[in-house]
Amino acid sequence: MSFISAIDRKLIRDLIHLKGQALAVSIIVACGVAIMVMALGTLSSLQQSQETYYDRYRFADVFATVKRAPDSLARRVREIEGVRVAETRISRYATLKIEGFNDPANALLVSVPDFGEQILNRTLMHTGRWPDAKRPDEIVASKSFVDAHGFELGDQLTAIINGRARLLTIVGIGDSPEYIYTLGPGNLLPDDKRFGVFWMRRKALEAAFDLNGAFNDISLVLGRNAKPNSVIDELDRILAPYGGLGAYLKEDQLSNAFIESEMNQLKNMAKIIPPVFLLVSAMLLNALLIRLIATERQQIGLLKAFGYTSPEIAWHYVKLALAITLLGIVMGFGFGAMLARLMTNLYGDTFRFPVMIFTFSKSSFAFSAGAAIIAAVAGALNASLSAARLQPAEAMIPAPPESYRRGPIQKFSARLPFDEPTRMIMRHLVRWPGRGATTLLGVAAAQALLIGTLFMFDSLDVMLDTFFERTDPYEAMVNFVEPIGSNAIEELKDLPGVISVEASRTVAAKIRHGPRFERAGIIGLPGNAVYKQILNENDEVFPVPEEGLTLSSQLAKMLDVGIGDQLTLEILEGRRPTIISPVTAMVNEYISSPAYMNINRLNQHLFEGEVVSGAFIKLDPSQSDQFSKAVLDRPVIASVTLQSAAIKSFEDTLEDTISIMMSIYAVIGGAIAAGVVYNAARISLTERGRELASLRVLGFTRHEVSYILIGELVILVLLALPLGCLFGAALAYVFGQAMSSELFRIPIVIEPATYGVCALIVLVAAIGSAVLVSRRIGQLDMIAVLKTRE
Repeated sequence: MSFISAIDRKLIRDLIHLKGQALAVSIIVACGVAIMVMALGTLSSLQQSQETYYDRYRFADVFATVKRAPDSLARRVREIEGVRVAETRISRYATLKIEGFNDPANALLVSVPDFGEQILNRTLMHTGRWPDAKRPDEIVASKSFVDAHGFELGDQLTAIINGRARLLTIVGIGDSPEYIYTLGPGNLLPDDKRFGVFWMRRKALEAAFDLNGAFNDISLVLGRNAKPNSVIDELDRILAPYGGLGAYLKEDQLSNAFIESEMNQLKNMAKIIPPVFLLVSAMLLNALLIRLIATERQQIGLLKAFGYTSPEIAWHYVKLALAITLLGIVMGFGFGAMLARLMTNLYGDTFRFPVMIFTFSKSSFAFSAGAAIIAAVAGALNASLSAARLQPAEAMIPAPPESYRRGPIQKFSARLPFDEPTRMIMRHLVRWPGRGATTLLGVAAAQALLIGTLFMFDSLDVMLDTFFERTDPYEAMVNFVEPIGSNAIEELKDLPGVISVEASRTVAAKIRHGPRFERAGIIGLPGNAVYKQILNENDEVFPVPEEGLTLSSQLAKMLDVGIGDQLTLEILEGRRPTIISPVTAMVNEYISSPAYMNINRLNQHLFEGEVVSGAFIKLDPSQSDQFSKAVLDRPVIASVTLQSAAIKSFEDTLEDTISIMMSIYAVIGGAIAAGVVYNAARISLTERGRELASLRVLGFTRHEVSYILIGELVILVLLALPLGCLFGAALAYVFGQAMSSELFRIPIVIEPATYGVCALIVLVAAIGSAVLVSRRIGQLDMIAVLKTRE
């Protein structure tokens, strides 16, 4: 080892001597690096999979829906400046009857050209063939729907298409970049058993929906220098006379929006969680080096006497911190890669990519390693500079003993009925407040990290309870093919199992406030609605106001409006009136960003009389199957959703994901607590070894000496728990705000049980580390320790 300098050999000896503490710090660094690698690695995999799929199957840039427009209109659309490709099609919902499956199911029927394939939003054919244009009842079905029901090529099912029952035959199994995240009507998560996408030849759907020579859906690809907003404005102008419902960019396309939202959450995770780990690791490195330098004063003096400069001494201790951190980085790379693959597989179960490309960008490793190195240098800098400032003559002299005196706290504790070991604990805490603060803040950080992540499950419970039990307590929801007279509500009441029915009227609109505007659905509800309710900002149910518009708090934020502000509502259906309406109320909505209006007032604005577009239904649970069979025979119904099925789908989808994520967060949070307590205990044992051995010689039992060492840590951990709760609540707020989007808003709710579980994880980790260190007390060589020079 002649090629290794003397000071570097000392570095290796120090690492071996500090192996336990170094490993504890490395594990904390590894957790921070792993979270960043996991988040950025999963993000890279999602982006790569998405971009490959979008590019290969030509995902469109702009989408628009229209009631009915002639095919000749496509030529005008293609002439819009910036439009490179435009393709029309037919897209409509249908209800399904599936043998052996009692619940209502829905399908989105999408046309493909009579010959060949689509130009845009192309279908990936997994197996089978395209429908024969001469056989109008052949379909290509989405793979997730086929897999959920165990269908095979040649199997048949009945669809109610425009009021007529059709026996459809599956001849192909496919997917599309447009339906990576497939949501059926009224669903919060994909439900593959109750919703699928079917591709049929254009001529078959033209005949089924009386759209010969017409289309109701159009997609565009834009040129490189196109101005998207200008294209949308011109497209809306062209489609308006034909019932255009408003064009939108792919950023607002439902499937793509969910994927982008998930990617943003991964980015925020990489920004918020790893700094907590790296901050704690910097604090521990600082404490570790300060204690090491205090015990190596004479060695530092000798090194300087033999010609080592102050920068070389400082760099030596920085290298020690970097070596510990480097071990953590390597472990973090491996752990992070494993977690990234796990997360990628979980996303693969939710998002329907044909191939989930598992890949890492170099930046995920570079950013995580760079952040860890910066934290290490920051943690080592103060201690390293203090070593560099020591003069040789001063360093060769042992450090002066501490000056002890009876302060106010000691005088106060002397009056309390404490035994002598407890008083020793109290004195040590008061005399070394900096070290105690490092331990306290480290444990509090572990508690905060646990609360700041596990609170998401409390928030999810609140979101589900609010949606399924309070705002949407109906048993079934139906949507009609077209807005229809209110007599349809009376017909629904005659179906088996129906207890009561409430009407709804939903219209698409552009809501403007000054230069800002948003596309949103305005939901018309009765003033006395029971099965679709709204909550004010205090989470109290209140009726839809008779006048004005009620906005969700998220939509109000997007439009920058408050109660009393005037809005311009450009209705995109029927006679397309423009309405000036004040904001009369705000509502708490965790999912989507709707607007509400009294149904009678909305119909007056639309000049349509008593018209409804859907209904919310209260059912007798014992007759749910009879209702499902009867409702599917109604020709005017486009889709049916059972709330019980939606709840079950939600629970089934999230159960495994929640268990895995809770386990990951528990492990990494416990790692911080264990590392902090272990380092504090080892430092205390090292610097108080002579004192503790002396107590053993004087007759103190091993348990009494262990109590002196561990009791201090117990007090610090117990003090850290309430502080960690405060930090955790703040971290939960930051995390909740960062994770919220236009699609959903995360309520900041932390249940007492979550505080308790997080505290228990911290306590178990702390106790385990403390017990591990306390075992070393029995291994103390009392004679050798008493001979040690301090």
